[in-house]
Amino acid sequence: MLQTAPKFYEVAKRIVEMTDDCIIVAHNSQFDYRILKTEFNRLGFPFKRKTLCTVELSKKLIPGQDSYSLGKLARSLGIPVSDRHRANGDAMATVKLFKMLLSKDLEKVIVKDAIQVEAKKEISANLKNIIKELPHITGVYYIHNAEGAIIYIGKSNNIKNRISQHFTNSSTKSKKIQRDAAAVTYEHTGSELVALLKESEEIKRNKPIFNRALRRNIFTHALYSYTDSNGYINLVIEKADGRKKPITTFTNRQSAKSFLFNAVEEFQLCQKLTGLYPTKTSCFNYDIKQCLGACIEAESPESYNKRVLQLIAKNSYNDQNMVIIDRARDVDERSAILIEKGIFKGIGYFNLNYQITNVEVLQSIITPMENNRDAQHIIKSYLRKNKKLKIIKFDN
Repeated sequence: MLQTAPKFYEVAKRIVEMTDDCIIVAHNSQFDYRILKTEFNRLGFPFKRKTLCTVELSKKLIPGQDSYSLGKLARSLGIPVSDRHRANGDAMATVKLFKMLLSKDLEKVIVKDAIQVEAKKEISANLKNIIKELPHITGVYYIHNAEGAIIYIGKSNNIKNRISQHFTNSSTKSKKIQRDAAAVTYEHTGSELVALLKESEEIKRNKPIFNRALRRNIFTHALYSYTDSNGYINLVIEKADGRKKPITTFTNRQSAKSFLFNAVEEFQLCQKLTGLYPTKTSCFNYDIKQCLGACIEAESPESYNKRVLQLIAKNSYNDQNMVIIDRARDVDERSAILIEKGIFKGIGYFNLNYQITNVEVLQSIITPMENNRDAQHIIKSYLRKNKKLKIIKFDN
């Protein structure tokens, strides 16, 4: 295989150019870096680069694996590998593993260290140069200062355009960001849902100085249910209350009312029992023959409640085990949002159906995230707006 391969001195210049201002990522990087340094020493060239080891990172971010060899780790995580033990096959498997590790690094230690190295060289000091390097993609972006610290986190369906807005806006906050920005990194998610969840989680975790440190809940109102004295399930919109379990949540009262009006029409519910038509007699829809009469007990509670429960089941994932499948970063890849017993567990990416039908593998590729009220609101709101999403349900 190596008979016709070039000698090291013939490719040494190209290696120097390729790795200039770069961090070398390798599985057991100590070995690969030592080989490179040895060969360059023979040529009398002082080769020095920063390295990242995916073995060490995997032990920290994906603990509990039986083995951390590339082949066994790829198999246990469902990472597809072709041409095993060949340069290209191993390199592509390492890239996929490294992407997974970057997703799992919620503290952003890897990226912060990288920016710190670059910032010392004063690269990307010009805001126009920063914008020039950014892509038109969906994801989460991180604005860093010269020390590598994250000063602002945001989400966008077009990162390049969004950063341009930050760097040209004349608001007080934007001017402060412009003053301190030294670099922008980003994570391509492909999925708007994944971007929304990561943005919410990482603002809370990293507390950037130009995001509100104690961010208010992104929803203000919620839909609740109760059974009245006649046995009918009533729906009511109220201000969100953390002590109660909502059916779904909303960013404002108007969007909640709009949702209820649509639900009344879709499930043929009573305007009176959904709080949309306060009256002591029949609701308006009954008068025009569009309500079956639950408001005046003309329809039995059993018959009416069946449709209300259908609405609740459609808009709530309480006690359900499911994976929400959405678009991702590449054509052959999909994102997965895992929910177990109604609790949001985290997000991940997969290339093969095997990775999401095997629960153990699925749990390994998922980046654990907090099941807070903001995350639940983001998921429920996204499901309401994107009705064609693929959802896989599985048993307990």
